[in-house]
Amino acid sequence: MLKVNLALQGGGAHGAFTWGVLDRLLDDEEIEVAGISGTSAGALNGAAFKAGMVAGGREGARAALDTLWGRMGAVNDMRLPAWMIGATYLPGDYTKMMEMSFPYTFAETMSRLTSPYAYGPFWTNPLRPVVDEFDFDKVCGEPGPDLFVCATNVRTGKIHIFSGDQITTDAILASACLPSIFRAVEIENPVTGEMEAYWDGGYTGNPALYPLFSPGLPDDIIVVNLNPMQRDEVPKSPQAIQNRINEISFNTSLLRELRLIEFAQRLVIERDIPEGTIKDLKIHMISDNDLMNELSVATKLVPNPFLLHRLKTAGRAAADRFLDQHKAAIGKESSVSLPDMFA
Repeated sequence: MLKVNLALQGGGAHGAFTWGVLDRLLDDEEIEVAGISGTSAGALNGAAFKAGMVAGGREGARAALDTLWGRMGAVNDMRLPAWMIGATYLPGDYTKMMEMSFPYTFAETMSRLTSPYAYGPFWTNPLRPVVDEFDFDKVCGEPGPDLFVCATNVRTGKIHIFSGDQITTDAILASACLPSIFRAVEIENPVTGEMEAYWDGGYTGNPALYPLFSPGLPDDIIVVNLNPMQRDEVPKSPQAIQNRINEISFNTSLLRELRLIEFAQRLVIERDIPEGTIKDLKIHMISDNDLMNELSVATKLVPNPFLLHRLKTAGRAAADRFLDQHKAAIGKESSVSLPDMFA
């Protein structure tokens, strides 16, 4: 049995790519997921995966993920009613269509001029009914993979990791709380009794890797990457500039942790540190940069079924390529060259 940890990035509707990755990994009975660290959509995927696995094994996990993304496809855009974005159901360059459409550009402008708090008692979080459907007895229970949910403490600016029975509807909503769209999620601090406000975990850990460094978890970490590390073209339109700012900021925390892992690995080699002093982490990555370069922040905010199923299909294909090319490396060595990444 090949035991691995999963690090699941956030990315709104692009999280359907991770749905496809997980669906393909479930096909391979030689792979066992021991730990999951997830942010935003990664946290939703992780919670569905774990609850389903505990309830019904691999087929249970597959069914839970299908149910989650079926519900996500029924959620309107976070700022626009579904009838205003119907054009995005059509094939073709729907990313450009969405970015340049009047409803989207109007909503994008308004999000910079208004706050989610401006709606008063009429504001509701559209994701709450989706997250409320999770069986938290199974999400928080000891059976199944260890689950870690990342959020950002608004007051301190520090990362916060929810685990065990701390993982609630509010914890997952906090992990997915983009502050321009959602109100901060307030959760009681069990130590001080004070209420703490949280925003999206992507600002401080997208996702956090360090919870997966536990001695009780395997050395292999598979990162499912939703934000392109590189775009060849320099963005020039307001939409493209904002999109790239979003991608860079949400990749920074992950790159920082990967750089620290690379540094630790160099220390072991260069300073002849005794074996076992530092955990011998093996890093793998599943991504589809070509597809993600076609998409943008606009498509992250519109979970329409056409896009979700395209992303799922792409995720399955990416995971299939990974298993074909790098499965033999699991448990032996990294399939990602961190020195080359930071050269």
